[in-house]
Amino acid sequence: MVYSYNFRSSLRWSSVKVDKGLVLYTVHFKTGAFNQWDEMNCTRIAQTECSFPLLLKERRWTFFFRVRAELGQVTSDWVETDPFVAERNTTIGPPKVNSVIESSDSLLISVTPPFGSEAGDFLQYHVSYWENATSTTKKEIKMSSTLFEIGNLKELTLYCFRIQVELMTHSDLQLLGLQSVPKCHRTTLSETTRAAYIILIFVLVSFFVTLVTAGLFLLWRHHKTIKYWSQPPLEIPSHFEEYLKDPSMPVLEVLDNYAEDDPHDSVSLVFSGDGSQACGSSLDGQAHTHSVSGDSEVT
Repeated sequence: MVYSYNFRSSLRWSSVKVDKGLVLYTVHFKTGAFNQWDEMNCTRIAQTECSFPLLLKERRWTFFFRVRAELGQVTSDWVETDPFVAERNTTIGPPKVNSVIESSDSLLISVTPPFGSEAGDFLQYHVSYWENATSTTKKEIKMSSTLFEIGNLKELTLYCFRIQVELMTHSDLQLLGLQSVPKCHRTTLSETTRAAYIILIFVLVSFFVTLVTAGLFLLWRHHKTIKYWSQPPLEIPSHFEEYLKDPSMPVLEVLDNYAEDDPHDSVSLVFSGDGSQACGSSLDGQAHTHSVSGDSEVT
């Protein structure tokens, strides 16, 4: 069988299995114009493949090939191929993508054809593209240049594309090649959108700074009120509250109990009466003094 990819062709065949000895192979060719078999530099070879020489590179010629196996003086029958015309029977591979330049609304693609063109050849590139990597809605454009643009795209959007080559010759033959592996690229931001984002960020930052400044000013303006409301309420100790509810309770006993419970506190009691005489009494953890007027009442 003839294997041909991008007009690089070779003849391949299956090997012959034998118990002993080395099997060799011989290949002949002829053209459709001359019914005469000739050798093609593949005589008595051990390989099972024979590449075409330069003489057989003509794309439009019709070729026939035959091969036989040889083991010593013993030879097999010749096995012939179907007629082969490279222009019709070769497999065209995908083009090589050299570069992709992204903009806000287009992708500029540069490719290299998979083979060198000859006089009379016309190559056309079928480009299918779609939005996002999982979208099934595809669009297709046809280009004849190796530098082309996919336009009318959305900004900041991922697009994937595949390319295949179609060969059209002077004899009106059309040969469609294999598709390339999908390539994906994301479009960029336009200058207008970029400016809008910058303005929006500036406005948000300005608003945040203004809000923080106003908050700090309010804290400074009302710091006394905030401090007042943030302090815990003052409460009378429970043993003093019990004494005020029951004046008959001995004062000194209450003070002694308080001094024993908390020897590190200091308390002052003020007594007043009709004689307008005031006495002070203070307690700490180690000693206490007291003074009471004659007929005074606790207030």
